[in-house]
Amino acid sequence: MRAVSRAIIGSALCMTIGLAGCGSMGGSTGGSFQYKNMTVADGSVIPGEGQKVLYKGSPLVLSGTGIKVGDSLREVQLTQTDLSPIGITDTKGKGKVRIISVVPSLDTPVCEQQTHYLSEKNKGLDKMVELVTVSVDTPFAQKRFAQEANIANVTFLSDYRDVEFGKTYGLLLNGPHILARTVMVVDARNTVRYLQVTPELTQLPNMDEAFAVAKSLITAN
Repeated sequence: MRAVSRAIIGSALCMTIGLAGCGSMGGSTGGSFQYKNMTVADGSVIPGEGQKVLYKGSPLVLSGTGIKVGDSLREVQLTQTDLSPIGITDTKGKGKVRIISVVPSLDTPVCEQQTHYLSEKNKGLDKMVELVTVSVDTPFAQKRFAQEANIANVTFLSDYRDVEFGKTYGLLLNGPHILARTVMVVDARNTVRYLQVTPELTQLPNMDEAFAVAKSLITAN
């Protein structure tokens, strides 16, 4: 019954946000995650009001105040999987380098793979930095995803209440009410040192490049 309920919820979410290709996440339940050959995005969109990303070639408009490399991480309240609020600057990795991976919805294949990649392909960085995933999925959905995917080294934060994270960072896609696919690296002083917003929503960000920047920040310290 639980699996059937989960499939129904996932299908409903897919129809709501208009992202095709959603499916069962059975591949992440038990055993190894099966990575697929997905395109890694080249370049980045500047986040902020009026900027655009594409979904299969069709434009979607961003809203909110854009952030850029060199800016300080802006305080905003998110919700943890236990429903408690927490500021983005006050997570358990405070005072450490952080890699923040932003996904539209964990119930889509690209987001699923991006999150597994963050967790499993970080080349040991999870022992030295905090790995964070932000999405508009409910805390319940994030907790279920983490449990079924056997991911314990990523902090999941939900922007489901008022999408304040999306608005504050210029990453909100108003129409489908989701966040633009993004990866950012923040140093120990809460300064953004790397930022990529994928120009095409169906493509992965360059996680390896983000890992390299995070590693260089640790080495410099």
